[in-house]
Amino acid sequence: MAINVKSIVLWRSEVENKPGLLAATLEPLAKAGVDLQVVMGYRYPGNESRAALEIYPVSGKKSLAAAQGTGLSASSIPTLLVEGDNKPGLGQAFAQAMADAGINLSFLVAQVIGRRYSAVLAFESEADARKAASLIKRVAAAKRK
Repeated sequence: MAINVKSIVLWRSEVENKPGLLAATLEPLAKAGVDLQVVMGYRYPGNESRAALEIYPVSGKKSLAAAQGTGLSASSIPTLLVEGDNKPGLGQAFAQAMADAGINLSFLVAQVIGRRYSAVLAFESEADARKAASLIKRVAAAKRK
């Protein structure tokens, strides 16, 4: 079971929650040829007038200029991108290993397409992210056997 775990930087903006804002934010990035792998948008519970937009990756001068021009900036939230071959129970095994190690997630977004999965996990600290990366690799290796 192949797995890739890497630390990433989400680019983030806190915005007014209104129709068309996501499209307006993505337009300059699309025009700059940015090939986004992660796009998240969500409103804040209890404050429906505010929302957050998060994207990945932003690299290179054109991408950087487009992202900054839309109000996005590099987030300081320690984040991992985990991708691999899907297997029933794998997500639970990852979650259990992190729980057993006392690691708390700030957020998780995961998706399975065909036989592959992709997950974005955010943590309270860089130390937790590093520890989680190690645990995730260890669990995936054990599931291969």
